[in-house]
Amino acid sequence: MEIAIVGTGKVAENNYIPSLLRHEDVSLTCYSRTLGRAERVGRKYGVAVVRSLEELLKPQPEAVFVLTGEQQRLEAVRALLPLQPKRLFLEKPLVARSGQARVGQKDFWDGKAMLQQAQETGVEVAMVFNYRFFDQTRRAKQLIRERDFGAVINIVALSHFATWSHCIDLILQFSGPLREISAQEGPAIYPFLDAGEVPDIVASYLVGQDATGTILGTGATSWDFPLFELIIGFERGRIHFRGLDQDMEVLDYGDSVHEVFRPSRETSRWVKYEQSFGKSIDAYLESIRNGAPPPVPGSAGLQELQFEASLKKSIAERRPVIPAEEFPTAPVC
Repeated sequence: MEIAIVGTGKVAENNYIPSLLRHEDVSLTCYSRTLGRAERVGRKYGVAVVRSLEELLKPQPEAVFVLTGEQQRLEAVRALLPLQPKRLFLEKPLVARSGQARVGQKDFWDGKAMLQQAQETGVEVAMVFNYRFFDQTRRAKQLIRERDFGAVINIVALSHFATWSHCIDLILQFSGPLREISAQEGPAIYPFLDAGEVPDIVASYLVGQDATGTILGTGATSWDFPLFELIIGFERGRIHFRGLDQDMEVLDYGDSVHEVFRPSRETSRWVKYEQSFGKSIDAYLESIRNGAPPPVPGSAGLQELQFEASLKKSIAERRPVIPAEEFPTAPVC
């Protein structure tokens, strides 16, 4: 299986390429606008490097992994689509021209136009959202399937901006689509990576059928502790999990049971983080082999942008926003 890679930054080098090369039937070819970096990564892993997108697409790879920074992703995909790749596999967020901590309303419209163009040219688009593949996330979904918890009635999230888009994706995955949101920015500002100082964001929202929720985004939480927390309330139970390798609490109202699922501490959370990429990639490659839809479709990336764009519009105009009316995802999803 021929896989092409666009962008050879740290995430590609440390997480994607090693995970892909574990598959004996996978061969890789890399391209980067920074040729020297691509050649260094190519020598490190013994993979081919090309000098243009046209050369990259010439062998008609099964999928192109677009692993550029979020600021360059839209430009990269726009350059790829006229070359008619079979499939695109994109990092998150789908589009973020000013970086992941400053997603704006225009990013939603650019992302929607990009997916529409892909749809019209027959290019399948998938997203990574590797937090869906953490052990505790999978365990939570399994427990929901197995137990009679009933419908989701509320969902509460705390997220460092480094996990922000992942947390939004998890909220939507567990609860259903966003129906209404009202948000504010806080006065406190904190440094976040290369985004400068970013203010706290807090929002209340309606999701799914009848669920309510809140989310707090911040740069103030310490990197030494879990960067996100998620509490999912059901009619007959509650699930609380946080971070990459922390305990998950389950409150089963029906059986009056309080359970704690404690993962192994033999490996650090960053090892578990790296492993989540492998699990995400394994699931995606298996879908290609089986001719099945991708486990995380491109529409999931647009739904996450819809949440962020609606939130930012609510802040700017100081009013509740109805996403289906003001940021409709149809006909893409």
